[in-house]
Amino acid sequence: MKLLAIESVQNKQYYKSRYQQVVDLGVDLYVLNGVGDVDFWPADRYRLAGSREADRLVELAKEWHESEHFDGVITFSEPAVIAVAVVAEALGLPGIGVEAAKASRNKYLMRQAHERGRAAHPAFRYIESLEQAKTAAAEFGYPVIIKPTLGAGSYFVFKVDDEAELAERYQQAKEGLAGMFWSHAEVGGVDLGPDGLLIESFLDGREFLIEAVAWDDEVYLGSVIDRITLEGATFDDDVHHGPTTLSEAELVAVHEVVKAGLHAQGLRRSVAHAEVRFHQGKPYLLEIAARVGGGGLDACARLTAGHDPIKAVADIGGGVAPQVRHYRPTGTHITAMCLIAEESGTITGIEVPEQVSTSEQVFLFKLTARPGDVNLRPPYGNSIFGFLGTTGTTFEDAMDTMTGFADRIKVTVEPK
Repeated sequence: MKLLAIESVQNKQYYKSRYQQVVDLGVDLYVLNGVGDVDFWPADRYRLAGSREADRLVELAKEWHESEHFDGVITFSEPAVIAVAVVAEALGLPGIGVEAAKASRNKYLMRQAHERGRAAHPAFRYIESLEQAKTAAAEFGYPVIIKPTLGAGSYFVFKVDDEAELAERYQQAKEGLAGMFWSHAEVGGVDLGPDGLLIESFLDGREFLIEAVAWDDEVYLGSVIDRITLEGATFDDDVHHGPTTLSEAELVAVHEVVKAGLHAQGLRRSVAHAEVRFHQGKPYLLEIAARVGGGGLDACARLTAGHDPIKAVADIGGGVAPQVRHYRPTGTHITAMCLIAEESGTITGIEVPEQVSTSEQVFLFKLTARPGDVNLRPPYGNSIFGFLGTTGTTFEDAMDTMTGFADRIKVTVEPK
């Protein structure tokens, strides 16, 4: 199989390890970046458009396709979902379609799709002023959530408890949109839907992260992971545990809402990363992205559920029915976390003890930043510098090991 991977704007070296996983599956992988590094991938399998404009990406992809005859187009990047749909459609290759891509990327269009498809979701309102935000919050009742329509990574997502805090967070989120990587890494020359802010009602229960697969009329929950972070106002500290603590009855309810959401968004042959939160005993959709989850969620899925999201991407990208089953835990306990430097500023050093990097209990260790990179923390952004995951005989065992190792990793930041 020969696949073309696309990032409209390259996100540092973040997805390179996933590209290697695709190669390790036996796929002949080519990479097309709109804006990025000239030496990002082997020269005979890499092209750089020098622009994130759709017309330029399509032009280069078509030219390359004439000689290489790709079987499909894929991405692991949230802001490249629409770009991939545009290119796949232009090349006549398998894809989710541009409208489904928009509904799976723009959070406002996504909520409208959920509403039409009767998939349980929080109350929502697109806002263009503080007064509109106050009106919506008064109607929904505090606390409320404010979030960008084209955001990702919890950037400028705030939980707001009262009107005074809403005024502060609204201004921070509005100003943040101007320089946010995620919205400015989108493909150009395509109507992406409203680029602004949403107000949503708050869901007060447990949260779960799901790697799902849609294939025709069926939807499979390949992996289900618990998000166990202590609730905060900025959703910036992700800690995960598997296998899930959901009961069989709760899993059935989660499957129903995820299937409804996927089909409402128009996703019939696609991988998906779904985030679900319970409220008053019922599961609601936070979002469903038409790509696999970030960080180490692919490794978590393989260890805790025997599901390989990366292989699913390759198969579906090439138009092949994926080998997937409904969720079945393996019994392996894992915990995983984002590595965070608390100060905003420039990273000057990262020290990792050999005990951490070589431990047999570490199934995931990945640095995504290096000295010289800018580290942004709320309310300016939500940078992380890596991921760490450990196994254990129990949840407590895995958690103790992970937190102990995380404490040994030292990062220094020159304050902003």
